[in-house]
Amino acid sequence: MTLDDGVTGIGADRRLGNAHRDLRRGQTEVVDASDRSIRLAASLLQAGHIVGIPTETVYGLAADAANPDAVARVFLAKGRPSEHPLIVHLGQEANLSDWALRVPPQASRLADAFWPGPLTLVLDRHPSVLDAVTGGQDTVALRMPAHPAAQRLLRVFGGGLAAPSANLFGRVSPTTAYDVCAALGGAVDLVVDGGPCEVGVESTIVAFEGEDVVILRPGGVSSEAIAGVLGRGALATARRALRAPGMLASHYAPATMLELCSSGDAGPLAAELISTGRRVGVLSLTRIEVLGAAVAWDAGGEMAVFARSLYQRLRQADDERLDVLVVALPPDTGLGTAIRDRLRRAAHRPPS
Repeated sequence: MTLDDGVTGIGADRRLGNAHRDLRRGQTEVVDASDRSIRLAASLLQAGHIVGIPTETVYGLAADAANPDAVARVFLAKGRPSEHPLIVHLGQEANLSDWALRVPPQASRLADAFWPGPLTLVLDRHPSVLDAVTGGQDTVALRMPAHPAAQRLLRVFGGGLAAPSANLFGRVSPTTAYDVCAALGGAVDLVVDGGPCEVGVESTIVAFEGEDVVILRPGGVSSEAIAGVLGRGALATARRALRAPGMLASHYAPATMLELCSSGDAGPLAAELISTGRRVGVLSLTRIEVLGAAVAWDAGGEMAVFARSLYQRLRQADDERLDVLVVALPPDTGLGTAIRDRLRRAAHRPPS
């Protein structure tokens, strides 16, 4: 593989030279978010490769959204079913009319309020958008990430990036560059390390049905904040079946079994499980003391900390070889709604 000549100065940069050689050996190189690394990442994406990129929500596995072969590589690397749509990430200079046939007034208001940020808008697709990106639907999911490295990459790349979470399908989402490498190994060509993700849970996905605004997946922007911008007390329920990322009953799942309960029940439940000889951990918004617990993690009462650390705690539960992680569900408001959604899906075990 030869790098694009537009990536200047690579021969003088030993680290990026190593990245090039490692790619030829089928190994993943992690690079920082310097301008030189961003140019390398953009060149690889333009050549049809896939790259792990940081966003404020979780790390994404990015490919040129206009390149069917590159998009196919994303599905192959993740083991993702082909009917599942992807979110297209756009730069601040992007023209929505290149991706969507129309933008409802409510969508424009939400974009003005929350972009760049953790909000995805599902809009009627432009005919040029690939079927592989939309899962064959007549809609396309679009968002503008807030992470500065992602925006710089999108600016240099010059197009849209289809970027689901950079992990195996159905497993815990990655919030660090290390997580991407641990999950996908050599299946990803390059990972740009932008540090730990600030939000830690995926974007909120919103669809539009006439005058109604529907939340398909709760996420980093709360329903209360969306309703506040739209000037309405409640959002509508979807009248048609739309497929969107992260909506399966079982998703975001660690190997460790999760037991979900109220904060008042967490201590007694954990104690009961410990008495049966199992290795038990506890995860909660505020501190819960449990005698004999292998680990007890809490977010110090901060919902943003709970969201930011959620996937790391699920990964750590596997690393600790816990038999069970008892999780006290946070209140069903604000970010708590997204956290509860992820935990319910992570705890679900399909019938064998």
